[in-house]
Amino acid sequence: MKTIQLNATVTASNRRDADALRAQMRETGSLLINVMSSPGAGKTTLLSRLIQDLRDVKIAVMEADIASDVDAKRIEELGAASIQVHTSGMCHMDAGMTAAALEALGQKLPCSQGRGTGREAGGGFCSAFDLIFLENVGNLICPAEYDTGAGINVMLLSVPEGDDKPLKYPLMFRQSDALVITKIDSLDYFDFDLGKCESRARKLHPEIKIFPVSAKTGAGMEALERWIRSSLTEWKQI
Repeated sequence: MKTIQLNATVTASNRRDADALRAQMRETGSLLINVMSSPGAGKTTLLSRLIQDLRDVKIAVMEADIASDVDAKRIEELGAASIQVHTSGMCHMDAGMTAAALEALGQKLPCSQGRGTGREAGGGFCSAFDLIFLENVGNLICPAEYDTGAGINVMLLSVPEGDDKPLKYPLMFRQSDALVITKIDSLDYFDFDLGKCESRARKLHPEIKIFPVSAKTGAGMEALERWIRSSLTEWKQI
C-alpha cells in the first residue's frame, strides 16, 4: 500500500493547470473521473461495485482523505490499483495535487502494461489504465470549488441525506456532470422524494445525468455502467 502526503497548490492558475492535465489525459487515453460526495454517501462502496462489474476495463482509484488508508486497502483487495492520498487537513483536491497523485500512481507499476506513459506524452504518469477514479475528500462544499483536471465530475447523494441537498449545496450540483443517488434500497425507510430531488437538481443543471442506484443490490447499476462505458469511448475518440 502506497500513501503520499500532499498539500494544496497555492496558485491562482488552477484552472490553467486543470486544462493542461485534461489535455495530457486525452493524449494518454485515460479518463479521469472525479467522484464527490459527503462522508458516508457510499463512494467507496459504489467504486467497489464498479470494479467488480467492469472487469474488462483497466481501473485505478486514487483515495483522497485527510487521514487513514482504509478505503485504499479495500480497493486493493478487489484487485484494482489504488493509492492513498493524504491532504494534510485540506478539504479538497486541486489540479496540482491530482497531477502529483497520478504520477505517484504510475510509479506503482511498469508503464509497459499500458499504451505508453505520460512522460512520453509530455506528462509524468503511467497510462496503463482506461479509467482512473479520484475519490475526493468527503464534503459537498470545497471539492466543488476546485477543478481537479478530471474529464468528468460525478457527485453522489445518498437517500439518508435527504432530497433537499440541491437547495443547500447548489454549486456541487452545477459543477457535476452526473448525479448518482445511492442507497435506493433504503427508500422505504427515509423521507426522500426522488422526483423532487431530480427536479431540484435539473433546475440547477438542466443537462445533468441522474442515476438512482443501489450498489448493494445492483439496482440501477446497469444504466450507470453503460453511461461510464460510453463516456470512456467518447473520451478516447476525441
